[in-house]
Amino acid sequence: GFPRTLGQAKALDRICELDLVISLNIPFETLKDRLSARWVHPGSGRVYNMDFNPPHVQGVDDLTGEPLVQREDDRPEAVAARLRKYKDAAKPVIELYKSRGILHSFSGTETNKIWPYVYTLLSSKIPPVLSDEEN
Repeated sequence: GFPRTLGQAKALDRICELDLVISLNIPFETLKDRLSARWVHPGSGRVYNMDFNPPHVQGVDDLTGEPLVQREDDRPEAVAARLRKYKDAAKPVIELYKSRGILHSFSGTETNKIWPYVYTLLSSKIPPVLSDEEN
């Protein structure tokens, strides 16, 4: 997410005025498990997740047959440290947007269960884009 730090939030304030901020509250263990299951094809940047989007052959890119790698910062120990650091840095950002009354928080562990609520919020704030046929 962005902004991740109070400094980034203040820099963003200088270039635009936000009227809506979404915070997704996902349990630490869920995030750690998802990020730790992520593998990447270095040449293309294609991302696989061993839990919900695995390659056809474990450890191998579907298109090229080349080996997949796990980024150093996606290893379980690194993920845990990254999440702790993020939580500490993001807390003042969350408080800033909460104090402005523009923070909307959603909690859960599954995208398909959280997304309908996020979509409803966004739909209430952003007018639909009409296709040429509808205009």
